[in-house]
Amino acid sequence: MRFSQVSLILAAGSTITPYVNAWGAVGHEVVATVAQMHLHPSVMPILCDILNYKGDCHLAPVAAWADKVRGLPQYRWTAPLHYIGATDDYPSETCAFPGEKGWEGRRNINVLSAIRNTTSVLEDYLDLRKAGLTTESNDDAAQVALKFLIHFVGDMHMPLHLTGRDKGGNGIKVSFDSRVTNLHSLWDGLLIAKRIRTIPSNYTRPLPLPEIETHLRGTIYDPYIRRVVWEGIMGKYEDELDSWLTCPTEPPVQSLQTHWEQWLSWTFGRRIGSWLVGSHLTGGGLNTDDETLCPYHWATPIHALNCQIVFPKALDKPPYNRVSFSGTDDHACNSSNTGLEVHWTTKPRKNPYLELDTPEYSGVIEDEWIVEKLMSQGGIRLAAVLNWLFADMEDAAVSNRTWTL
Repeated sequence: MRFSQVSLILAAGSTITPYVNAWGAVGHEVVATVAQMHLHPSVMPILCDILNYKGDCHLAPVAAWADKVRGLPQYRWTAPLHYIGATDDYPSETCAFPGEKGWEGRRNINVLSAIRNTTSVLEDYLDLRKAGLTTESNDDAAQVALKFLIHFVGDMHMPLHLTGRDKGGNGIKVSFDSRVTNLHSLWDGLLIAKRIRTIPSNYTRPLPLPEIETHLRGTIYDPYIRRVVWEGIMGKYEDELDSWLTCPTEPPVQSLQTHWEQWLSWTFGRRIGSWLVGSHLTGGGLNTDDETLCPYHWATPIHALNCQIVFPKALDKPPYNRVSFSGTDDHACNSSNTGLEVHWTTKPRKNPYLELDTPEYSGVIEDEWIVEKLMSQGGIRLAAVLNWLFADMEDAAVSNRTWTL
């Protein structure tokens, strides 16, 4: 069945009655909070149990975990799982996803395959859990898989995690409000930070919807989430929500290893290799997409933003093409918010880099709600995946519901 028919539909009986780094820590936490608001009531207790919460349970605190641990020796192998890039891709000059030369890096070691595999691990774990056959090792693996899944869905909705050009923009210096940063950091958090700093004051007060307010944690970005939910998900995006979950009809994903064997290969940092050889390739040759879960299909229009808006054409023209490219080996997000604080407390000064805090760039992004729509999509899709995995389908009153307001 499709998410649009089952998984997200279940949220009609959930905690919201009317509708309501890829990213740095704030972006990931916004995606996770939006997802939590759209979970079926039977799902959150299971997630809290897997995450081994002892107190008040929220998804947001674990949303940036994958960025925080990627530098640890036991998790360095996960770094390529946060992004994907095509060999022919060089926005804004060319947009290929993947193009004739295919994908960069090792086969199936990327963010889209990671979403497919972590979902499969949790699906297998749930079967064991229902049969009462889980071990401590199974529980630990499921917790790690869930944390990665929450994070990777967020990563997929940040356009610069879908291109390899200059390490996803990390190697491109730009100016924002006359302060030097890089293109990745701008999209990672500075665009969000500016919106938070300029939020209308009415969103600093609770909405008259306890079903929304109970999922907020008293953070500095709570007003921002209120606005995204109220004006976006409950407003301008209301008629689009079902289409966000649509997947093209494709043959089912086939694998030559069990999902647990795939996960063990990841855990020990070994290349999965040719486990997909002989199967029907779907989703840009990645074998990630089926009728229910389709990360490649969802990511394709997000990647297109790199040519449409993310990479200004001026970057590749004089004088900026001579000064903007710093070179870096890092394709990472900032997992803390301290970098944002440093940026805004740094004194503005004249610099040689392309200024992007302009009506033509950041103004368009703000006016068209590009960042807010991406995070809304990430939250809705994450909720759909988690509902599909964990919602109690035995409840006839739930399984027969449709998406209603």
